[in-house]
Amino acid sequence: MENLAADVLKGDSLGNFPHNLEYQSGFGNDFSSEAIAGALPRGQNSPLVCPFGLYAEQISGTSFTSPRKLNQRSWLYRIKPSVTHQPFSPREPSHKKLVSEFDRSNTVANPTQLRWKPVDVPDSPTDFIDGLYTICGAGSSFLRHGYAIHMYTANKSMDNCAFCNADGDFLVVPQQGRLWITTECGRLQVSPGEMAVLPQGFRFVVDLPDGPSRGYVAEVFGTHFQLPDLGPIGANGLAASRDFLTPTAWFEEVPRPGFTIVQKFGGELFNARQDFSPFNVVAWHGNYVPYKYDLSKFCPYNTVLVDHGDPSINTVLTAPTDKPGMALLDFVIFLPDGCEFMGLIHGGYEAKADGFLPGGASLHSCMTPHGPDTKTYEDTIAGGNEAGPHKITDTMAFMFESCLMPRTCLWALESPFRDHDYYQCWIGLKSHFSHEETKDLQNGVDETTFERQSHRG
Repeated sequence: MENLAADVLKGDSLGNFPHNLEYQSGFGNDFSSEAIAGALPRGQNSPLVCPFGLYAEQISGTSFTSPRKLNQRSWLYRIKPSVTHQPFSPREPSHKKLVSEFDRSNTVANPTQLRWKPVDVPDSPTDFIDGLYTICGAGSSFLRHGYAIHMYTANKSMDNCAFCNADGDFLVVPQQGRLWITTECGRLQVSPGEMAVLPQGFRFVVDLPDGPSRGYVAEVFGTHFQLPDLGPIGANGLAASRDFLTPTAWFEEVPRPGFTIVQKFGGELFNARQDFSPFNVVAWHGNYVPYKYDLSKFCPYNTVLVDHGDPSINTVLTAPTDKPGMALLDFVIFLPDGCEFMGLIHGGYEAKADGFLPGGASLHSCMTPHGPDTKTYEDTIAGGNEAGPHKITDTMAFMFESCLMPRTCLWALESPFRDHDYYQCWIGLKSHFSHEETKDLQNGVDETTFERQSHRG
């Protein structure tokens, strides 16, 4: 049995995913998985001698003394321990477009509504690490409070290296091209229309089976994503725990001369060399794990009689703060409070008839008005109050929303893909006020009146 498993693994290497990956189902569970039967110790986490001569290693997602309901950790049983590497040194050439501490020295405050067109995938060889760049964020990874919004464009798989984020958790949303992500817990295939969370400290590799790839990444410092409370919705709805998928154990035991661990620490990248693959975990158990989710499985709720619901009703995951009801970062799908960064995976977005394209993005900062553009509004009110409902299909948009005010990176503001005419989409909004006694006041109603009705917060 053991030899059979080892043979299968030897022929199934990094960058060569099977078509029928197996996953474990659930969110926040205590999972366990072993690639070889009997590799998990029985009755204790760290025996003096582990089965098959493996090393026991704990990875902690929270402090040791966190309340039990919040405590996150996993035990990994590996062929060689992760500590056996050369000292870290700054990566050369340095990556100049990653930020994890947002202040006046590296970012600017800008309340203007911002939008970017889809960024082209580069022609030169670029992997996930080199293709990752920060758009905006707030707070500091050093102070363990804040977030960063990144985007990525890549055209090649990572080669003989692994990425490790010491700053926070990544929430990855591919827009173009599948991602084959190998982690220490096993492997995830993440397609456009799905998302993956890669927790702080896990080493991973991103392969691109479809070639050029593009997408969005949210990063949170000092906390982890969790499912939102359902309140009066009841026991079922929104994202179901059973639809979150965690990998099963997979390992490789092959020499990897010159293998490089690329560590993001304080927004800077550092390299450390070792002679083996970090994906040598034969078995593991715990509740601190990478996972993925298919966004098409989300069970939405909306108003069917009167008025318009708040976008919070479409929250998939939330990263909470210490203040109840205030999120460090929410991941919301489809509908557009606080500051919000929006992206479009495919199709069109109903509130922006023109200009918001798949692969593009927009940023609406705290207390800056925003809402449906002129064309969308005029087309909608043309039907009057008696217009019937219509189904919106073939689209998927999402939003990263935070209670913290973002600072924007200079390269994002100066990007050739920034849409400098974005504000024009609202300029055409005109007064429809028709009360006979106040016609002489109509010219004094400015365009922001509609925006206050749409959203300002």
